[in-house]
Amino acid sequence: MKRTMIALLLAVFAVMRRQSLRVPADQWRRLIPAAILNVTGWMVLMGLALVWLPASEAALIAYTMPVWASMLAWPVLGERPTLLRTISLVVAFAGLAIIMGGNGFTANVEKLPGILMALGGALGFALGTVLAKKLPLKLPPITAAAWQIGIGCFPVAIVGLAIETTHLNEVTELGWLLVFYATVIQFCVAYLSWFAALARLPASVAAIGTMAVPVIGVVASAIALHEPLGPGQIAALILTLAAVVMATRS
Repeated sequence: MKRTMIALLLAVFAVMRRQSLRVPADQWRRLIPAAILNVTGWMVLMGLALVWLPASEAALIAYTMPVWASMLAWPVLGERPTLLRTISLVVAFAGLAIIMGGNGFTANVEKLPGILMALGGALGFALGTVLAKKLPLKLPPITAAAWQIGIGCFPVAIVGLAIETTHLNEVTELGWLLVFYATVIQFCVAYLSWFAALARLPASVAAIGTMAVPVIGVVASAIALHEPLGPGQIAALILTLAAVVMATRS
């Protein structure tokens, strides 16, 4: 339900900005794969990965996405990895490993389904990132985001309605506030920002920029949930952000 609201909200934004919601016939073959890779695959695979993996381990695998994006961008887009971009990638992963691997990353047979799903989500999103540069959608940005989220969330919504139960009367005021934040900021603003960045930056650089996400998550957790944030984590955060800055200058 929340994801349907996101698509509808973006569609309203598009109309308010006088952007047409019409999709030319030749754009559907680009739009549907983009929606499946960027929205459906990412949400489903990462969501299921959390059944078998702790959040920190799932996040660490998910943010291997820049590696796959850089590897795919070379043969598909001709974006050869520069020395500075490669260094920034290594530095960023060192920071992330410190941030999220403090308790140690353990792999075993029980975790294998989660590892494969998280890896599949990262690979799919990386492929979607590269294809978005190779075969860009010739649509206004808000329209493109609205259609991708709408198409990508449709199968998820159908399955959710079939197997999940919603108790709206049990949602607290804080819960509704968080739903509003997740709808407007986490999805609408974030997806629009992502597509805007992808239109202006090389695919590999835009992908490395996503490594700022877990940094923000760690800081937010320390503030909101009072999770530990010691000198080691702070150094790792600085390391990761420095890598993102290096990538944008490469």
